[in-house]
Amino acid sequence: MAQFAEYKPTTTVGVSFTVTAPTGQYSANKLLNLGADRWSFKPEIAISHPFGLEQKWQCDIYAHGYFFTDNTSYRGREVLRQQPLPGLEGHISYFVVNNIWASIDTLYSFRGETVVTGVNQNDAQRNFALGSELNVSLNRQNTLVIPICESVSTPKRAGDHGLCREIQLQLGQGLQITTRRFRGSGVVNC
Repeated sequence: MAQFAEYKPTTTVGVSFTVTAPTGQYSANKLLNLGADRWSFKPEIAISHPFGLEQKWQCDIYAHGYFFTDNTSYRGREVLRQQPLPGLEGHISYFVVNNIWASIDTLYSFRGETVVTGVNQNDAQRNFALGSELNVSLNRQNTLVIPICESVSTPKRAGDHGLCREIQLQLGQGLQITTRRFRGSGVVNC
């Protein structure tokens, strides 16, 4: 514990690889499904750099891409293909005290066009979102998270925008209580 208390942040580079399996219920004859009936893969690289007086500020930059396998039973017998969906994410955080921090966040993703049985759907994505978050570590196992996210721009739907407010109370051993409120005409992920 003494080592943790004396830790001084330094510039850090990290990588991750996320795999999403085709789990969940999927019925080829239904338009809406809980599952996607395809695999997805997300490699990501990130850099985190502390700065400022007492290094209370931190800048994080992520670059990632989603890659998808084909859904060969889309709407019955059709094949859904999706091009890679790359994205960039940035965060500027300030540590108020050791257990409280706040951030301003941005996310931009683009491309990801889909093709259904050889027919281009002309649905390339170009999404831009802004957000902020307040994180309070109540103790070693319990955290209160309050994010706010605004979808600023989505393609072909100029009127789509929304605001998502969410409060999470994460209790030890993985229990999470979430209340979420969405206002707007688009889809925003908090």
